[in-house]
Amino acid sequence: MTANVGIVIVSHSPLIARGTADMVRQMVGEEVPLAWCGGDPGGGLGTSVAAILTAIEAAWSERGVAVLVDLGGAETNSEMALEMLPNGRRQHVVICNAPIVEGAIMAATEASAGATLDEVRRTAEEMRPA
Repeated sequence: MTANVGIVIVSHSPLIARGTADMVRQMVGEEVPLAWCGGDPGGGLGTSVAAILTAIEAAWSERGVAVLVDLGGAETNSEMALEMLPNGRRQHVVICNAPIVEGAIMAATEASAGATLDEVRRTAEEMRPA
């Protein structure tokens, strides 16, 4: 079993997703399962349900996976991906309503300290503007 909650970063831009993941890695190291996806299958801006599912699998932890998204379409596709997960996994994945960069960094920092999935989600969501 992986010791910490996993983090998935979903952006319409592969550069933003990868850059955010790079920042997370530099700040928390390898303590947190981490995956990212961005862009549509044709190489443009967008998101892909299949890529999101692959990222969730890559960051999978029995402790759960927190998904951070940048825009509405990323959230919609992430919700569709969650619906496609097997029942035993679906309840262990949450979409965080948080800014993608700040939220991912704070979520990963919390996860690296052994926080629960709910604590990771709440910490990420504390980064929302008031």
